[in-house]
Amino acid sequence: MFKTLPGFREFYPEDCAKKSAMFEVWKNTARTFGFSEFEPPVLESLDLFTEKSGEEIRSQLFEFTDKGGREVALRPEMTPSLARMVGARAGGIRRPVKWFAIGENYRYERQQKGRLRAFYQFNADILGDESISADAEIIALLIESLRSFGLTENEFKLRLGDRNLWVLFLETLGIGDDRIASILSVVDKIEKVRPEAFSEMMAEALSGSGLSADEVSENCRKFVAINSVENLEAAFSSCNEEFKAKIEARLNDWRNLLSILDLMGVGGFVKVDMGIVRGLAYYTGFVFEAFQTVGTGRALAGGGRYDALVKKLGYPDMCAVGFGMGDVTVGDLLELTGKLPKADFSPDAYAVIGSQELVSRVLPIVFELRRSGVKVDYPFKISGFGKQFKMADAVGAKFALIFGEDELSKNSVKIKDLKLGTETEVEISKLLSFFGK
Repeated sequence: MFKTLPGFREFYPEDCAKKSAMFEVWKNTARTFGFSEFEPPVLESLDLFTEKSGEEIRSQLFEFTDKGGREVALRPEMTPSLARMVGARAGGIRRPVKWFAIGENYRYERQQKGRLRAFYQFNADILGDESISADAEIIALLIESLRSFGLTENEFKLRLGDRNLWVLFLETLGIGDDRIASILSVVDKIEKVRPEAFSEMMAEALSGSGLSADEVSENCRKFVAINSVENLEAAFSSCNEEFKAKIEARLNDWRNLLSILDLMGVGGFVKVDMGIVRGLAYYTGFVFEAFQTVGTGRALAGGGRYDALVKKLGYPDMCAVGFGMGDVTVGDLLELTGKLPKADFSPDAYAVIGSQELVSRVLPIVFELRRSGVKVDYPFKISGFGKQFKMADAVGAKFALIFGEDELSKNSVKIKDLKLGTETEVEISKLLSFFGK
């Protein structure tokens, strides 16, 4: 007896139908925003992922040496592949690049609720545009991708932070550039660890700097608590003159971004939250995470601006902003709220055939309907009408097309609405019209 490997899922037809229905919502939403679909390979060079995330990522990868002696890995995320593909055509590609993908990713890590070793992710990114409008477009797409399921402000929120303001804030505390990335990595854990553990990690990050870890920790806690642009202004009100122009320019970016999101009708979903810093060092500007506000409050999606990645991978410099949204947590939320889209892949009709001798006359009609886009099923082995009607019900057909000797002699078919129980007789030549084809 064989079992599914730990952390991997199998999708029986009813599960696959639900997954496909969810993906269709994501695809349709992305296309309404003018995004084009792309698909990277599942297997990539290991260096692509270590260059982006560091050697420590190896412990989380399904990585091995292939038969050609190459070090490779199953992709743990889409972003490095996207950066590689866009970077390879950077000289001639039309900008801004607006691409999306839905694909399975793989991480060799401990399984937990909402986190598996194989998971699908919806990614959307804009490359080649540094404007605040690009950030707004990505954030709005993320929100609409959830709102399109019928989810409301009472069921999820987007928490918006800013790496740029964090860098300026840490600089006002006298922290040098060489320590900022490690301190932001510590700040990213502030909601996940005990206060004592946070202070210990901060002390390690500041070791040898001459700065008080307790003082920096307390200032960071206060900054994390900020939840409005007005409070951000207040936090910087007494800073040195050398920082004021940069800070005011960035606060104007905040006002502009929030104004655009209001105009797009999604501002109500957005919450200013400096506790969102996204621990990965490659983020360079606005960062954000969507969280469900019902049930366990789990994260649904995350992203931000990452202007240096394409260049870091060895390609021409190109700014970028994007997000990733996992199917596991979103699917759980939709189940919880009863808003999982209905997946109806049942046939439009089931052919009920009077006898085996009539099959040769019915099959051409069935296949003409199929070629015109009507979903039609039929029995491989002809049995009595009763059994065939039971099969029509079992497969969920909306109509039964009854082909008896009498009907076919008149070049007609009897159509039974299996929900209402009503019957009507239609000429075979008008069958396509009956189904709106």
